[in-house]
Amino acid sequence: MEGDDGDFPPDPSEPSHSQRGSVASSVTRAQDLLVYLASDSAVHLTLEGLGCMNAQELGRNVREALNIPNSAVDVFAFWFCSPLLDLQLKPKHLPYKLCRQWQDLLYRFTEAPAEDISQDEPCLLFKRNVFYSRSKELQIEDEGVLRLLYDEAKLNILEGRYPCDPEHWLKLGALSCAIELGTGLDDQALTAAVREKKLSSFLPAHAALGGGGFLSTLRGRGGRNAEMEQNLVKEYRSVCSSAATGSNQEPIALLRQYLGSCHTLPYYGCAFFMGEIDKPAQGLLHRGGRKAVSVGISLEGVYVMDVKEKHVLLGLKFSELSWDHSYPETEGDSHILWLEFDGEEAGVPVNKLLKIYSKQAELMSGLIEFCVELRSVGESAATGTDGEVTPSQEPTGQETNEKTRERRQGKLRRQSSVVCSRVHSLNTISYVDDGKEIKRLKPKRAASFFTRQAQPPTYSAVQILRETVQNPLNGQIGPRSQTEELSQYL
Repeated sequence: MEGDDGDFPPDPSEPSHSQRGSVASSVTRAQDLLVYLASDSAVHLTLEGLGCMNAQELGRNVREALNIPNSAVDVFAFWFCSPLLDLQLKPKHLPYKLCRQWQDLLYRFTEAPAEDISQDEPCLLFKRNVFYSRSKELQIEDEGVLRLLYDEAKLNILEGRYPCDPEHWLKLGALSCAIELGTGLDDQALTAAVREKKLSSFLPAHAALGGGGFLSTLRGRGGRNAEMEQNLVKEYRSVCSSAATGSNQEPIALLRQYLGSCHTLPYYGCAFFMGEIDKPAQGLLHRGGRKAVSVGISLEGVYVMDVKEKHVLLGLKFSELSWDHSYPETEGDSHILWLEFDGEEAGVPVNKLLKIYSKQAELMSGLIEFCVELRSVGESAATGTDGEVTPSQEPTGQETNEKTRERRQGKLRRQSSVVCSRVHSLNTISYVDDGKEIKRLKPKRAASFFTRQAQPPTYSAVQILRETVQNPLNGQIGPRSQTEELSQYL
């Protein structure tokens, strides 16, 4: 599918002729609406004029129903979510009309078969705003708001969207027990309560059901669950002991502790997109294929995660990458999000390119650009400058080289933690700084980022490219579309 601006679905604020009758009728009568929360509960509203009500107006009704204070107006946003696509709505979007265009969005941004698209129906969810900063979240004092954030964070932990190490998810599971079951249970009562609610209510599914393997198979699921229960009880005792000696008692203190622990995960608060990457060639026949990945994008950076193995493949701050989005050149080609970052091979500094195949690449590129610009504006406001580096901020050449060398070594070192990047396992395109060995496409840099960042860039790489870059394999890729067009449905 071509990526011309005209291919975007019509603006929700301008209904088509076929929609006007139903929209007009919705203005004159009250309609029921279910707004779902991360906890699987829902807010039931009966509203007049729903067809012409934008997300900002609808948000006031939901916050009133949930007793959310006005100070938390920016914490949450509306999302349309289905098994095929998740999209955050802007305040100006009209949910009723946008829902009627859902199939157009699925054809635009997914590879789903027509039969699946015709049967797919989105739910309207009230979830965390991807543009809400963690620093502001730490200042929230309302228990109701904290509990909504907790429910969403817990769901992402249990479903594996937030990969974390065993000691991390075990602590989070114990905190969930303390929050939901109380801190006064003895070991026997806790074990009984966990078994009643099921272990998967507190620990990630891939952990609670066992990660497989020969030894795990011999031991059996019952043995694995018993061991998990014992570890959970032990960690629960530690959490309750800390809560008893703390100055702030539950439940707010426990909710803060859970969210604070989630904040240590770099991809907390991300919007997630589905895609695929090339597998490294293996075996005598050098067979490759593709691997399913989840791409998380937030105000902090971009994170590529293995959907099956539940670990991070690549994590990059915005200061460490360039990116671009390319449209299919011929029928059968894919939309591609290109990520460019520093690497090292045989002791030689190189630039690496990762190709992410996804029909949502256009959305990802637009969201990255928007986040970069938001960070740039925030940093400029914080420093009182236009992002220029003062002499006192400029590192010496020796310091820059040492920091770059340390960062590159850190990226390439094999890590045991699921949070650390696994660059060695990626099938990337590498080329040297001087361009003599460039064989394939090099994405252009984002001028809005590299000219406005407040801190000295840690990205040490290649020459700035032309506005239009040539791909020796597939032809030419034109300039990136405008941010507001690319992120129209984010």
